[in-house]
Amino acid sequence: MWKRPILFFVIFTVSALTAAAQSTQWKQLFNGKNLIGWKHVGPGTMVVEDGLIKTQGGMGLLYWTGEKVGNCVLRVVFKMQRKNDNSGVFIRIPIEPREEWMPVHYGYEVQIYEAGDDYHRTGALYSLTQALARPAKPPGEWNTMEITLDGPRTIVVLNGVKVTDYIEGQAVPERKSNSEPQRGPRPLRGYFGLQNHPREDKQDSQVHFKEVAVKPLPKQ
Repeated sequence: MWKRPILFFVIFTVSALTAAAQSTQWKQLFNGKNLIGWKHVGPGTMVVEDGLIKTQGGMGLLYWTGEKVGNCVLRVVFKMQRKNDNSGVFIRIPIEPREEWMPVHYGYEVQIYEAGDDYHRTGALYSLTQALARPAKPPGEWNTMEITLDGPRTIVVLNGVKVTDYIEGQAVPERKSNSEPQRGPRPLRGYFGLQNHPREDKQDSQVHFKEVAVKPLPKQ
């Protein structure tokens, strides 16, 4: 008389575990063929060639239009062709951007750039946090960046090494130039995107992206 309830419990448990596992899997946002689901604002552009997103000109932003994200991990796999190539991953943008400077001042830029100081180095929140390490790989090699948005906390891990661990409200340096972001809180959920940005010598940066994915944090 106990067989059916036990069998039902086992089936229910397996189904629940399967659903939970599926809900925390990576969702690929770049299909390797085109930029469906993405939109570009500002100068320059992004193109898809050889299965990669490639930066051209700038300064502009390619952002994901599907939804705002929060309580998740963003994974971006990229490589720079030269040491002073410049780009970034913008996060916590409160509304869909209509021009290139709005995300700078109302979101955060997770820097991609290896010619600056530790406040402007790959994996730091641009001009706000000091990079805890320098694990970026040389030009031409692929880097894996994982950005965790956990409520008010932002964690950046580059090639398996933590570079940033910031909580809203922590002290940050004073703003030093108009190109640096306005200080202040950012939303828990927001849009995100990839930046195209010229080099200091005004030539196009050559930053390539082969994967952009998102995975929700496990529910506690």
